[in-house]
Amino acid sequence: MWAEIEKYFKGYPAQMKVAQFLLKKGFQIGKNRRISAGGIEVAHAQIANELGVDRRAVDATVERIIKNENLKKVFQNLHSIAFLRDAAPHLGLGVVVISPEDASEPGIIGRVASKIAEHGISIRQAIADDPYLTENPELTVITEHEISGELLEELKSLEGIKKITIY
Repeated sequence: MWAEIEKYFKGYPAQMKVAQFLLKKGFQIGKNRRISAGGIEVAHAQIANELGVDRRAVDATVERIIKNENLKKVFQNLHSIAFLRDAAPHLGLGVVVISPEDASEPGIIGRVASKIAEHGISIRQAIADDPYLTENPELTVITEHEISGELLEELKSLEGIKKITIY
């Protein structure tokens, strides 16, 4: 799908930036051509200010997306979620952020989840960045409690893991 977006917005760098932002944040484009997150409208001017583009670039991006049936279906069905990474330590939960060597390699999430489960730890949330949307994609795993040093070493030794950060 990302290849389709890149092709569709080729020659329109500001619109590409807006489309990528909307996709990454899970912002929907409603039938009314308004951008929203969880049913709450987000002003086009606010998105433009955040991205350093003209508001008309946001308007034009929405119009281009609505004109493409495939993209329209995607952007009308996105959802924002509560990402617990920064709140987790305040909730008594553990946070493990994994930087893979190659995020498009299959099995990274499975290997990490299996290793955590072997230690009897429940995973409360796992979020993997899309390697086509994020320059340095990461897998963030929120666990029922902090992980041990032993588990940390076992995770570091898994195939395809470049770096691990514990919060």
